Amino acid sequence: MIGSAGGIDITATLDYKEVETDKEDAAVKVTLKGLKGGHSGIEINEGRANANKCMVRFVREAVAELDARLASWQGGNMRNAIPFEAEVVLTLPKENVEALNDMIADWKEELKDEFKGIEDVEKIEFFAENVETPKMEVPQEIQDNLIDAIYACHDGVLRMAPSMPDIVETSSNLAIIAIGEGKASVKILARSSHDGYKEYIATMMESCFSMAGMKVEFSGSYGGWNPNPESNILKHVLKVYKEQNGVDGKVQAVHAGLECSIILSKYPHLDVVSFGPTLLSPHTQNERCQISCVAPFWNLMKQLLTEIPEK
Repeated sequence: MIGSAGGIDITATLDYKEVETDKEDAAVKVTLKGLKGGHSGIEINEGRANANKCMVRFVREAVAELDARLASWQGGNMRNAIPFEAEVVLTLPKENVEALNDMIADWKEELKDEFKGIEDVEKIEFFAENVETPKMEVPQEIQDNLIDAIYACHDGVLRMAPSMPDIVETSSNLAIIAIGEGKASVKILARSSHDGYKEYIATMMESCFSMAGMKVEFSGSYGGWNPNPESNILKHVLKVYKEQNGVDGKVQAVHAGLECSIILSKYPHLDVVSFGPTLLSPHTQNERCQISCVAPFWNLMKQLLTEIPEK
């Protein structure tokens, strides 16, 4: 690797006063799971389903057509992982529960059709369970504002790199949603190898959630690592790799955060490359390492350490 994306954490929060639920209403917990998820940088270009973005489409329709109300929402667990599961608790008139189950079945088929060839569609689960009606729920105006903001929030690839059309330049991941007990929180990770576009997508998110009355904060910002194809250490790594393996090494940049970008921000004079065994779906429940790469990586590392120029 000779380049990586910068990133920024975006957090939107809101405190609200809960209201009592209608004692005559029923309550259901709706769960969407079985999605692939994946790394929010490396696999963001594959168009995988985001559980939060899928769920909000259903919730908005249930609110509009079945008089449903939002009591709670839990979706996603890490900023740098595409959320593969989400669940909401809704209250609604008892006579609308059957229609809600029909709506869930329709949305399940819709998602399977939309993500055919991308997701393992037969593993997608979308279902409702009857639960005890909670005493409190989100006020209707707050609920509608939150749903609209989540619906409008950008997720996925925003732009490909003009100089490297196969590499994502700028993206966002609507990673974690937690709503309930008088608090709402939305956590997003935005990435870009272009500082201007990193600021642009962060401000886009700020504008979206500010309109819902939420407080938006930025944290953990780091810059990208600009590729240097003329790097001396890169040339040496490729030379040793070919001597050991008989084939040319593959040079690329990655739409993910690498430690090199942070190291170079402190020591910009350094000549840097990043290499290692092939990892698939890092930071997810499907993370795995290609075992056949481990020994060649280790041999390359040992040889390079004996040949690093003194300078």
